[in-house]
Amino acid sequence: MKGKTFASAVVDFPLSACAVPHRHGPAFVHAYVLEGTVRSKLDDQPVTTYRQGENWVEQPGAHHVLTENTSRTERAKLLGNFVSNTGDKLKVDDPRA
Repeated sequence: MKGKTFASAVVDFPLSACAVPHRHGPAFVHAYVLEGTVRSKLDDQPVTTYRQGENWVEQPGAHHVLTENTSRTERAKLLGNFVSNTGDKLKVDDPRA
């Protein structure tokens, strides 16, 4: 599709790792848990736990408030698939307070 880019990234979460709150701009995101367990919270939705083989979607403009590996003994990995406007950054971290 002209003006759009499809990209994928594997995100590796070490033990008890937590991502900085962030947004993916106007991108549509599909996340799939490859290994382990990941807790996620988007906007004002409740925190949800996803296990290997489960997935979620993030609508354009969603605020990803929480993404973390819940385990102290196992790594977690997820596959992120993005459909974005060509040239847009795929992830913009919230400013640090």
